[in-house]
Amino acid sequence: MEVKITTENFESYKNGGLPLVVDLWATWCGPCRMLSPVISELAEDYDGKIVVGKCDVEENDELASDFGVRTIPTLLFFKNGELVDKFVGATTKAVLQEKFDALLK
Repeated sequence: MEVKITTENFESYKNGGLPLVVDLWATWCGPCRMLSPVISELAEDYDGKIVVGKCDVEENDELASDFGVRTIPTLLFFKNGELVDKFVGATTKAVLQEKFDALLK
């Protein structure tokens, strides 16, 4: 299950016990809409192992700015509270599965 990431709750998720993947997106973004079902599937596949969150950049522009996000969709990968990877653009589930698996190592 995906969680909603906001500027207010981001730190608690980032510093939680599980790795975190944040999908920065917007409702008007075509590639974001294409990637959304893939992110939902991965959230289900990795439930209990990785927290998957969606962050609307229109509502949380400060958070996007803090990480230098200029293009969406952008995925941020956190482990032990630290940013360990960043992926920009739409891609396949297989490519993202590799990144999710790497986060668990």
